[in-house]
Amino acid sequence: MAVRCPHSPRRGTGWLAGWRLTFGGEGWDGPVPTLVEDPDSQVFVALYDLTPTDEAALDTWESADSGLYRKVKLSVTIRGGLERAWVYILNDFEGGLPSARTVGLIADSAEAAGAPDDYVESLRMRPCSSG
Repeated sequence: MAVRCPHSPRRGTGWLAGWRLTFGGEGWDGPVPTLVEDPDSQVFVALYDLTPTDEAALDTWESADSGLYRKVKLSVTIRGGLERAWVYILNDFEGGLPSARTVGLIADSAEAAGAPDDYVESLRMRPCSSG
């Protein structure tokens, strides 16, 4: 995010309850990350205060402007209660093994943001492809 949205500070972290991280579609490095509804799961998230310029850049980076992802506003549990936040949801099928690179980037980002050790470990243990 520091590279993609340099003018948008991280505001905090929280949990997106009722959703799980999965992968689908086909990106340049294999299936891409997305979220799907799952009442028994939750996803650790980092929240950012996006400037309009950085939001437009992130929409382009995530291909939201081409229809690959759509933006959905969901409730995130943070200290002190709930907050509404935008997330990107893939407009494609779920399935396929993500690359080890993609899984590693997600796990490293979660760890850097302060996710619990067991959550980070569960990310690192996800099945993935070597390429």
